[in-house]
Amino acid sequence: MKIDLHTHSTRSDGTMSPTELVQHAIIDGISIMALTDHDTVAGWDEAAAAVRGDFQLVPGAEISCLTEDHRSIHMLGLLFDRAYQPLQDALELSRDDRVPRMKKMIELMAADGIKITFEEVLEHQPEGSTLGRPHLADTLVTKGIVKTRDQAFAEFLANDSKYYVSHIAPTPIDAVKLIRAAGGVAVIAHPYSSMRDTKMSIDNFVELKAAGLNGIEVDHRDHGNEERQNLREIAQELNLIITGSSDFHGTGKLNLIGENVTSPENWEQLESLANDRRVIRK
Repeated sequence: MKIDLHTHSTRSDGTMSPTELVQHAIIDGISIMALTDHDTVAGWDEAAAAVRGDFQLVPGAEISCLTEDHRSIHMLGLLFDRAYQPLQDALELSRDDRVPRMKKMIELMAADGIKITFEEVLEHQPEGSTLGRPHLADTLVTKGIVKTRDQAFAEFLANDSKYYVSHIAPTPIDAVKLIRAAGGVAVIAHPYSSMRDTKMSIDNFVELKAAGLNGIEVDHRDHGNEERQNLREIAQELNLIITGSSDFHGTGKLNLIGENVTSPENWEQLESLANDRRVIRK
């Protein structure tokens, strides 16, 4: 059984529609897949309609967070009740702030002679999706400034880039609390991807655990072997569930669906912590 708990569709910054994403997962032998678009649940219904056979869909979202020292952290919320308004309000606020954020990044690039317009970026944003850096990256590719989306992030759009601008977002602790209050489970996404320059310790997770954190995404393309071992030890020390996933974006990233997976035992434990059975089956 292959279980992938972190994927994206065109409702945020993926290149496949929710329907295409589910179909792709089924063809690739995925048994259980979470749809976790950035700060939105807009793709849930379309993805649910595409479920076939024994395939199971886990509704979720990847929530953008900012620490008090303005470090970007992502939190996976799975199996939460989308009718819980405080969580939806937080997601909407984050989405709304992405427009002025994008305009500021374009302004910073223009000051260095990198000429891109906001309208050009919008041409790369699918209708109804959450605006984000990948759409700016695709614009850089189209204009021939870089060759790939990955190169755009490496050279212009990474968190430590001079062109990076943060946006309104809950703290990681607040995000965990919102997810749990909505009846869902919270898993911190690829923590070393955000904190590459920091030697992580158990202290980084103690407050999150106290707020209700359920798991750590350990097996991820952005984590080396030593980092995975470090995170496994932290998870075991704090009794947090270990997950693995692809962070699949379609052709937008090198990540392949199912390249990292969560064990059936860990998924069963994680699902049991939600306050209701929300997995979508045929």
